[in-house]
Amino acid sequence: MSAPMDKEEKALDMVVEALINRCQDLKNIISSFIMKLENENLSWPHVLDNFALISGQVNTVLKILRNEKTPPLRNRVLLPLLLNPDRDEELAKMTENRVQAFNHEIVPDYLRTKPDPEIEAREQQFVLKSHSMPMDMAQKQITAITKIVNNILDTVKGNRDAWENDSGQRASATQTSSLADTSALICAITVGKGLKPTTGSPKGQPTNPQPPPQQPTRPASGGKVPSGIKTNIKSAGSMHPYAR
Repeated sequence: MSAPMDKEEKALDMVVEALINRCQDLKNIISSFIMKLENENLSWPHVLDNFALISGQVNTVLKILRNEKTPPLRNRVLLPLLLNPDRDEELAKMTENRVQAFNHEIVPDYLRTKPDPEIEAREQQFVLKSHSMPMDMAQKQITAITKIVNNILDTVKGNRDAWENDSGQRASATQTSSLADTSALICAITVGKGLKPTTGSPKGQPTNPQPPPQQPTRPASGGKVPSGIKTNIKSAGSMHPYAR
């Protein structure tokens, strides 16, 4: 009896180690993808490549779980042997500070094998509702949903080439403007930054003196404007030829 048990324990250890390695690879890929999304301007083909990597890692984990040599993990029971309300530095290091203490509050969430009672009750309601539906009505709904999904897939596949071509043209298009030149031009227009002030007239250009301002002519007393023509007015007696 001990030999089969030892063989099963070794197989279980190998499966657990393989799952840990594959999950670690999956976590690294997801972290790298999130970092690229936050810091880089990814094109749609690059996003699809990252999703393909994530999907490949998930399929690898599923293959390990579905392998015939994998012992049935559902028959295993995981029990906490020690709970500690204080901070565990080794546990925090292993979980990258996600779990800092293995206490009574965290254990029910991390070691739970069933959902919350409220979620389980709602799931049971959906199951009963699906079983109570007539078969022909359920088949009609399945057919309608399948048709909608197929139409969406056809639309996405039809427009995928156009999207990829547009993204490729935008990436290869030459830049026709400069952000630095635009900023310098705006600063020069608004606040005069970078402009040299002129201190005098340019060389070789004569300076035109301004004529002195003309003083307005004040009218004479009586309201008459003085004339520029000189006149000599004599009395009538002195001009008579027969004067005595």
